[in-house]
Amino acid sequence: MGNVEFKLFNETPLHRDNFIRLAEEHYFDSLLFHRVIDNFVIQGGDPNSKHAVPGQMLGDGEPDYRVPAEFRLDKGLFHHKGVVNAAREGDETNPDRESCASQFCFMMGSPMSDEQLDRAQARLDEATGGKVKLTRKMRKVYKEMGGSPHLDGQYTVFGEVVSGMDVLEAIQKVATDEFDRPLEDVRMLRVYRKE
Repeated sequence: MGNVEFKLFNETPLHRDNFIRLAEEHYFDSLLFHRVIDNFVIQGGDPNSKHAVPGQMLGDGEPDYRVPAEFRLDKGLFHHKGVVNAAREGDETNPDRESCASQFCFMMGSPMSDEQLDRAQARLDEATGGKVKLTRKMRKVYKEMGGSPHLDGQYTVFGEVVSGMDVLEAIQKVATDEFDRPLEDVRMLRVYRKE
């Protein structure tokens, strides 16, 4: 559907280096964006998606290792629209909130109101025991750009889109099934490091 370019953050070196290594091994080439939720997320990186048949459930495939969490709210890495985060298993089976080694998400979302941000803060308080607070700066960005503040401090943000948001806007509008998989495959043809 087009090209998307994103930068990886030096503040999250484990995720940066892991993603670069997988890209250099052509791991992502021909994988699907298997989970698309309008105004929320575009997710890909499941190796089982390369040869998936229509209707096949996806989202459980990954390499046999996890990447330790690298939450860097102190460096301004939070879930505003246009960032890239690492997918992960839920807290029940993954209490350290380690990242899946290959599945990643482009964060989408619309500008938010103070009321929506207050609700997101309540969700954060519950999920993190009150440890993650939306700062004035974060609230301003969410009000202007949108995103998913309820994920802050729980999923590692490790990159940000530089160009191609128009492509992602188009992807988030595709028709999906009841499992959020696009009815027509949306495939990553090639993922590579730009020198």
